[in-house]
Amino acid sequence: MTGLAEDVLALAATQPRAPALRWRGSDVTYAELAGLVQHAHDHLAGHPGDGPLAVVAAKSPETVAFVLACGLARRAVLLPSPDLGRTALAELVERAGCEHVATATATGIEVRKTGSPARPSGDVRFLLTTSGSTGKPKIVPVSAGSTDRFMSWAAETFGIGPGTHVLNYAPLNFDLCLLDVWATLRAGGRVTLVETDHAVNPRHLVELLEADQHVVQAVPMFFRVVADAVRSSGAQFPGVRHVVLTGDHTSRPLRAELPKVFPGARFHNIYGCTETNDSFIHSFDGHEAATDEVLPLGRPLPGVRARLMTDDGELTGPGTGELWVATPFQTRGYLHEDGGRFVTGPDDATYFRSGDLVSRAEDGVLRLVGRTDFQVKVRGVRVSIEDVERVIAEHPEVAEVGVVAIPDPQAGQRLHAVVRRRSDRLAGLGLRQHCAQRLVRAAIPSAFQLVDSPLPLTSTGKVDRKLIREELLAGEA
Repeated sequence: MTGLAEDVLALAATQPRAPALRWRGSDVTYAELAGLVQHAHDHLAGHPGDGPLAVVAAKSPETVAFVLACGLARRAVLLPSPDLGRTALAELVERAGCEHVATATATGIEVRKTGSPARPSGDVRFLLTTSGSTGKPKIVPVSAGSTDRFMSWAAETFGIGPGTHVLNYAPLNFDLCLLDVWATLRAGGRVTLVETDHAVNPRHLVELLEADQHVVQAVPMFFRVVADAVRSSGAQFPGVRHVVLTGDHTSRPLRAELPKVFPGARFHNIYGCTETNDSFIHSFDGHEAATDEVLPLGRPLPGVRARLMTDDGELTGPGTGELWVATPFQTRGYLHEDGGRFVTGPDDATYFRSGDLVSRAEDGVLRLVGRTDFQVKVRGVRVSIEDVERVIAEHPEVAEVGVVAIPDPQAGQRLHAVVRRRSDRLAGLGLRQHCAQRLVRAAIPSAFQLVDSPLPLTSTGKVDRKLIREELLAGEA
């Protein structure tokens, strides 16, 4: 059986002039991409081994090619965010067993040795990571078989093939790229890479949409920026065939605007986790987009099994419980740790405990209610508030900290940290630098409020996040 990289190289032989990537206004053909892959593969020959490689996920054709070259060499790829601080990056690379960290740019390839003991990759293709809200995100190994099954489903469901143009908005280290980058290239389509520095530039996003995109998958922030940009002009993008909403809840008012912006599109709401990949899909029209406050989770993807579990066991009728999911695309478990999230169900299948509370109505329709813990999503990235607090509390000048999520029209939610300092030597800039070394960008609070008096506490002696949040919201009213 051929792999992802071999499939892409085969396409370079059959459709060499077809565009593979759209980058900074120009197309990179499949033949040109194959050349970049071969160059990267030759470079890898100077760093032999069978362990995984860390490839800094700075978005570019060269990075895409280097990942494919790793596939040719049968080496798993860890894609750390380019925003990750040095301390967090070193720790992540060590836990993944990556002997080398590679950076691929238009000016060249740099591969540096890390000193970490190499661990064989086996059949693992990607080492994804969970939210990365601390310097210790969980590592999610995904096999070639799992990704191949998912890519086949995605290409068939969204009609991706030669001549199809797919917009890639997510950073390359996001699991969303399994659809809009890797599945697209495997099927012979063109990937339009959105530059990270222009991710919230309305003019840039509109120009990309005007360049004949057929499939658009993105988090709500993307659709908000686009809707705001075209509201006064009434501009439309009729060439878009599929709009895929993912990463977070898309509000009803925003959904109501999308049929006017994408008049020829079919809309899809997708639910999934990094550990399981996409699990449910709900396809809907403009009327439902404007009327339903919360969209249903939808139907399970082929081969997906789901259960609602409570403290009393499985919920078979109406009610609310934690969603357990087993998919053909999921990981076998976290790398080097368990965490109790993977459990054996009554049918002997391995289920992932999602931590999401889901309600089942009388008619059997499932809808997402919330989280079982203190996790929120910021710009489509799941962030643990407790972990962010833990990182801030590690600063020697911090006496107490409470972090809360505040609604934000673009990011979905933003983090606000209230910090009681030990002395006036502590400043917001110092805290931000402290966090930048240990957290990804989305997990760094947008505001640090420094106080000298004790923070409010609950009856059990914990920082009262609820009261802090209420006071902040009242102040913004």
